[in-house]
Amino acid sequence: MIMEGFQATPDDGGIAKRLWVKFKNESLCALYTPFVVCLASGTLDSKSFLHCISQDVYFLQAFAHAYELAEDYADDDEDKEAIRVMRKRVLRKLKDQDDLVREWGFELPEVSTCDSATVRYTDFLLATAAGKVEGEKGRGKIVTPFEKTRLAAYALSAIAPCMRLYSFLSKEIKAVLVPEESTNIYERWIDCVCSESFEANASRIEDLLDKLSVTLTGEELDVVEKLYHQAMKLELEFIAAQPITQSTITPISQVQEPAGCNLTLFCDFDMTCSAVDSSALLADVAIIAAAKTDLEDCESPYVHISAADLRATWSNLSSKYIEEYEQCIESIRPSETVGRFDYEGLCKALVQLSDFESRANDMVVHSGVLRGLSQEDIKRAGEHLIFQNGCKNVLQEILGRENMHADVHILSYCWAGDLIRSAFSSGTLPELNVHSNELPYEGSVTTGDMIKKMESPMDKLQAFNDILKSRENNGKHTTVYVGGSVGDFLCLLNADVGIVIGMSSGLKRLGDQFGVSFVPLFSGLVTKQRELAEGSCSGWTGMSGILYTVSSWDEIHAFILGL
Repeated sequence: MIMEGFQATPDDGGIAKRLWVKFKNESLCALYTPFVVCLASGTLDSKSFLHCISQDVYFLQAFAHAYELAEDYADDDEDKEAIRVMRKRVLRKLKDQDDLVREWGFELPEVSTCDSATVRYTDFLLATAAGKVEGEKGRGKIVTPFEKTRLAAYALSAIAPCMRLYSFLSKEIKAVLVPEESTNIYERWIDCVCSESFEANASRIEDLLDKLSVTLTGEELDVVEKLYHQAMKLELEFIAAQPITQSTITPISQVQEPAGCNLTLFCDFDMTCSAVDSSALLADVAIIAAAKTDLEDCESPYVHISAADLRATWSNLSSKYIEEYEQCIESIRPSETVGRFDYEGLCKALVQLSDFESRANDMVVHSGVLRGLSQEDIKRAGEHLIFQNGCKNVLQEILGRENMHADVHILSYCWAGDLIRSAFSSGTLPELNVHSNELPYEGSVTTGDMIKKMESPMDKLQAFNDILKSRENNGKHTTVYVGGSVGDFLCLLNADVGIVIGMSSGLKRLGDQFGVSFVPLFSGLVTKQRELAEGSCSGWTGMSGILYTVSSWDEIHAFILGL
């Protein structure tokens, strides 16, 4: 299959916005913590909530002192006044904290202790505000206005991500509440953190950080980024460390049997694990080999056409595939949208797509473009393949966790299993189970033929079922399938949890027509957590007609493994 990738480019903006965009995927992980999922579902034990809120006093005290130091550092009178106003706002909130919590419908405990996760952040913030910045060169007596401005920027860079994170989380939580049915006892707190005034405070800090950073050198801006990222990580650790006494739905590696988590993870490869399509990569290998033969002006029994002709052939194959694939998708869509999940109808439609994929592979083989590729070149291309951010880390951690009895299987339409295996062999990943097509060799050079093992959604489903059957004697375990193309459809639906990443337009169109629901994973978890509290949740099961969408592998990491 030949697919087109895409890359979103965020607006530039000031440094605060750029850093938030850069680390936003990490902030998404907070949504999948048991604390946030329970809070969003309205089922969080009130003691857990009050324990978290009781830590506010320590954060606010640290903010107030950090602002005091930053105000002293600021050289510009306008900047001093802006920081002074921020500090007054914090002191006012500190004074009114008990009354504010009562407005939310709760009463703070008379005695609270500062958690270790709280200490790690507040110690970091106060050290930063005092100018004790790791890696900072030339520490000593601060003399010039520029040096003072730098320290004020450092202090704000350790505060800004915390405010932005809570503003982001509250909006995400607010979005999954059902207004007409909302019985969430924490809605007043959510509304407070989701308010325009809270957002305005977060923006003021970011705007001032942008202004203070204008005169910084490239090296000093690197320090700002490092401090911002460290503050973000410490705040995420604080959220993840909140004690939970109730049963939770996430992360799935920690909610199963005490003996450990039995997990079988299935993944598509092209554009799910990889950031480039494997067919395009193999085309590059073939064209480079042909160009090399052209330059050497020698005949090859394998590379039989010039690089220019080969490039044109690949281009024609690609264009023809895309055009006919779209026509096939349109032809198998029912004329009217099905009102309910129609698995049988979807399977019948996909049989027609399977025939198309098989003919497309035949066309590639008959064109001769896969003839004469060196096995060494294919493996080298795999070793240098670019992965989706976070993918290899997730697979590595799943296979490396002591309490996880996990298998990982790659199910792919890729023509060359060697390319996939070599891609995963670079690094510290153990050998994965790869199920794909293969290119046969004469010696170490491809014959141009293809050993067809994985051409259709049915082929993937057959491999999926065979693997599960082989694990029947290993006890109860959870199956997760990660993919985004039409070829993944049946496996996604049959897995206990089907996770869609990089969803293709074909998958969305067919899903909508056959009654499949695409639900953001966080929203699905909140619903599941609510059902668990009501006693109506029987765990994760396939064939529900619901697939869960994510924007990054960081979300998958948080869902399966936690922070």
